[in-house]
Amino acid sequence: MAYSKKDITKALETITAPGEGKSLIESGAIKNIVTFDKEIIVDVTIANPSLQAKKKIEVEIMKVLHQEIDVKADVKVNVTSDTKNEEFKPEKPKVPGIQNIIAIASGKGGVGKSTITSNMAISLQKMGFKVGILDADVYGPSIHLMFDVANARPLSIEIDGRSKMQPVESYGVKILSLGFFTDANQAVIWRGAMASKALNQMIFDAHWGDLDFLLIDLPPGTGDIHLSIVQSVPVTGAVIVSTPQNIALADAKKGVAMFKQETINVPVLGIVENMSYFTPAELPNNKYYIFGKDGAKNLAEDIDTAFLGEVPLVQSIREAGDVGHPIALQDNTPLEIAFAEITKNTLSELVKRNTELPPTEIVRITTMSGCSTK
Repeated sequence: MAYSKKDITKALETITAPGEGKSLIESGAIKNIVTFDKEIIVDVTIANPSLQAKKKIEVEIMKVLHQEIDVKADVKVNVTSDTKNEEFKPEKPKVPGIQNIIAIASGKGGVGKSTITSNMAISLQKMGFKVGILDADVYGPSIHLMFDVANARPLSIEIDGRSKMQPVESYGVKILSLGFFTDANQAVIWRGAMASKALNQMIFDAHWGDLDFLLIDLPPGTGDIHLSIVQSVPVTGAVIVSTPQNIALADAKKGVAMFKQETINVPVLGIVENMSYFTPAELPNNKYYIFGKDGAKNLAEDIDTAFLGEVPLVQSIREAGDVGHPIALQDNTPLEIAFAEITKNTLSELVKRNTELPPTEIVRITTMSGCSTK
């Protein structure tokens, strides 16, 4: 026998709609109630589009129906937001003490984005800046490996009466990565909402302290994680990493297009070309352009953005990353100089960006079609 809709409606009258001061029933938020045998399905629409508000309502509905109707009921709650409600203006999240947030992105996987991120962080630190890295590649985190802190765990620290995560520090760089919290032998099988929640915790529930730069190592592509980041924090600028071949460049164009989209509007500081050429040790004067020549440089010219520099395909870069000792730590080597040059060029573009453009705003709402409002 199905549950009584009258009893369910009465139970839902005890829940207040977020920001409206009325119950879900009074406000008309409950759009539909379906019962079948031991199953209850509730469709609810609220004005607040934030993930936190949706999750809170879902939990409250499930809790009250289990308490008032049947603890064994199979309750399913579908929460949507009324994006036409213009009165809702979410508070702009802030990360205290962080001056610049730089997203390191790539359209394609395997182009060395994490390698560029880790070595840029080292170069910045050696220049005297305070630097942190947020490893946002939730499905394939690697920054904790590249900094030789795979077995470390962030400690809890009390700040202003609140418990916060203390980022792990290595080579003077503060790091938070999902790799600290997951089993290295298990795949992370999460929907986008779960991954976004984990990222928000690493951003806002952490004590980053004062940083000149927070580098965000993004996963490849243009998906949920990228949108979650630009919805959560005002990203100062983005650096795109690509290899020279056409397939990688085609994906890099998509990465640039995402950040330049009017509704996202994150300035692209420039493009870094990784694996530009190969020089064998026995032929130090030879350059072999295995993946093509000047692909990223030409792309930068085509889309009117800066070419930040190139990194050769060198075995020692891979070896240094594998042992958790970024190659930029090695003083006065050609590779250390190359990463320092890329970093300096990025800083030059950042100075232009901060001089000529207003601060980046967070993206307010992003729908599945890619349309957003701020």
